[in-house]
Amino acid sequence: MTTSSRAKASGVLTPLELQIMQVLWTAGPSPVAAVQERLGSDLAYTTVQTMLNVLLRKKKVRRTQVGRAFTYEAAVSRDRATGAALKDLVSRMFGGSGEAMLMALVNTQQITPEQLTRAAELVKRGDDEEA
Repeated sequence: MTTSSRAKASGVLTPLELQIMQVLWTAGPSPVAAVQERLGSDLAYTTVQTMLNVLLRKKKVRRTQVGRAFTYEAAVSRDRATGAALKDLVSRMFGGSGEAMLMALVNTQQITPEQLTRAAELVKRGDDEEA
């Protein structure tokens, strides 16, 4: 399975889709021209429009017509998109093991002892809520 078909199948956003979603999460509902401007790149208007339509088909955004133009807004939260991306990463890179991912973060010094302590507290609070 190729990267693009895997991303499509799992609901994980491609890098450009993620950039567009970040604009919508930050700026709120926006027309194509505003998204294009906020991306701050050399992407053509039609490219941004095409990508927004792809996100619409994937049900990641919704649109409403305002005058002659469409306004797009995020249909999924940043947390939900983050969760899907993490699930995909854990599955592909760590055989589905969250512990293996955590250990890789520790071994590559991507996480500090303080951050681990905070994470442990969050896990404990989650366990307390289930009891």
